[in-house]
Amino acid sequence: MRNQTVKAGVLVAGALLLAACGTNKTESGAGGGNQSCDQSKGTLVIGVIAPQSGGLSALGLGIKNSAQLAADQANEKCAVKGYKLAVQTEDDQATAQVGAQAATRLSSNANVVGVVGTLNSSVAQSVQPILKGKNIVQISPANTNPSLTRGADYGTAPKRAFETYFRVCATDDLQGPFAAKYLVGKAGKKSIAIITDGKTYGEGLAAEFKKQAEKDGAKIVTQQKVGEKDTDFAGVIATVKGFNPDAIYYGGEYPQAGPLSKQAKDAGLNVPVMGGDGIYDQKFIDLGGKEGDLATSVGAPTDTLPSAKAFVDAYKAKGFKDDFSAYGAFSYDATNAIIGSLAKAVEGGEWSDAKRADLIKNVQSYSAQGATGDIKFDEYGDSTNKLLTVYKVSGGKWVADETGTFGG
Repeated sequence: MRNQTVKAGVLVAGALLLAACGTNKTESGAGGGNQSCDQSKGTLVIGVIAPQSGGLSALGLGIKNSAQLAADQANEKCAVKGYKLAVQTEDDQATAQVGAQAATRLSSNANVVGVVGTLNSSVAQSVQPILKGKNIVQISPANTNPSLTRGADYGTAPKRAFETYFRVCATDDLQGPFAAKYLVGKAGKKSIAIITDGKTYGEGLAAEFKKQAEKDGAKIVTQQKVGEKDTDFAGVIATVKGFNPDAIYYGGEYPQAGPLSKQAKDAGLNVPVMGGDGIYDQKFIDLGGKEGDLATSVGAPTDTLPSAKAFVDAYKAKGFKDDFSAYGAFSYDATNAIIGSLAKAVEGGEWSDAKRADLIKNVQSYSAQGATGDIKFDEYGDSTNKLLTVYKVSGGKWVADETGTFGG
């Protein structure tokens, strides 16, 4: 899917990257301009589609702020010759229909060069075809469902779904098995209950987890489903408790996962709850996530990456009131991929619809050291960076426990 700092050796590369780097309103960002830049050709817009309100807004606000940071830095460095960059953020409310409306608004603006988003895979499914219809490049910092890039038959006959769509995070066919290897192999849990929220992200992630867990010798004792807006989980907890599992794997997001964990413990089912990047946020703990609960998330911990220090320092210096969260660094990298590719597309010329094909080709061949590591895309538009991390709740916060790649 899906709120989710760093050393000096890579800071030179980071600084070079910054030199090349970007509510229902256009935001130029305070301090986002440079009076010495030639911006006579006008303003080009980078759209952001992510939840700015509702239960998942913490993730979406981090995505928005990080995109704004990249655009402001690009303007300071005169990265796109002749143009000023602005960010237009659309609140998709983590809802597919609202996301489609947001994509329609952005695609009606000829000055929108690309879109960063979405957070939710289910929202991406509605946004992809709309942006593709206008040949607008989209780079997601957070979508993890494999079918978005490789089609419904990604496991047997992968086929590029949308040539305009890319992402900078690893996918659930890696994340699910990575979680299973940890929970069954390292944590020794052999009797596992699965609970999902019925949405594209949660269902897909849980299915990938189940396949690997069973392959590794675990027994899935029951599979249950809750509603994405549920707050009382007494019924499903009572059912799951009857199967006496030693762990629960949750396919979904933190607004339900946190209370579910607390209510299970209060009901006497005091076993670890594990989920994917959808629950990896401090809000999961604030809502009831307990000591020993687990989550996987894409990439390595941001606070351990030398390549991310410049991003973290710059984000803090901006004074954003919201944390960059789980996907801020990924949003920053996605925005910089659009900006770097745009700068190349308009070099020696002017922006027009005819440049969109060039921009897409430039993104496909883009290669840079980003805040999250190497930023490159494979033939499907997926990130070539496959790193994942298991986090554990310890002392009231998420602590990284293991980083690696599935099978590596």
